[in-house]
Amino acid sequence: MTVRSTIDLTGQVAIVTGGTRGLGRQMAEVLARAGARVVVCGRNTPDDLPPGVSFRAADIRDADQAKELVDAVAAEHGRIDILVNNAGGSPHAAAATASPRFFDAIIRLNLHSAMFMAQAAFAHMRAAGAGSIVNIASVSAIRPSPMTAAYGAAKAGLLSLTQSLAQEWGPDGVRVNAIIVGLMHTETAEETYGDEDAQAAVALSLPLQRMGTGFDVANAVLWLSSDLASWVSGARINVDGGGERPYFLDLVKG
Repeated sequence: MTVRSTIDLTGQVAIVTGGTRGLGRQMAEVLARAGARVVVCGRNTPDDLPPGVSFRAADIRDADQAKELVDAVAAEHGRIDILVNNAGGSPHAAAATASPRFFDAIIRLNLHSAMFMAQAAFAHMRAAGAGSIVNIASVSAIRPSPMTAAYGAAKAGLLSLTQSLAQEWGPDGVRVNAIIVGLMHTETAEETYGDEDAQAAVALSLPLQRMGTGFDVANAVLWLSSDLASWVSGARINVDGGGERPYFLDLVKG
């Protein structure tokens, strides 16, 4: 996909969690192309990064490390304008047998880390009188999520958190929004959807007849991070190709 943008983020500083690979990497790339200085984080140093993107190691499931990361970026670059809470995910696990440790780990990764990063970034954004926080949620938050129940619950919590923070932090000039990501074609698509024929069938079931790419989500992040969305806060924006077809329609006769 060719990415063209007239949005200019020159001089702004962005942090993208989980930005070393997959969707997060493409978000970081798009923000950097728009002129932002972008920092991505993770526990492991990536082999390479897009131009304009730097890396800091941190386990943001730990509140102290999240704060240290944000404060270090602010000290180096002088500001924090954009935070994209993208880190997340979950392996499949049956709800009946998932251990307390597993459930806690999934909630910490997908919900706690976003809160810790948002708290840390808010201190800098409030001082500047402006800022944009974008939380990356999932369709698992708004429909059943069998075999990933903890993940769905965490992402549902992230949507609620988004609207609450938008209410609390709006008077300080900080906007908080969420993107509800639909069915995506990623490097792990085969593990999620099956072989190429299965993926093609899934794509054709969507109204726009293709699965999403990281750039589809990244462009929504770019818009929400820009002045074009200056009166958008507390929003839940579906980036899902029109949504999944209701199964009952395939059962209706006549």
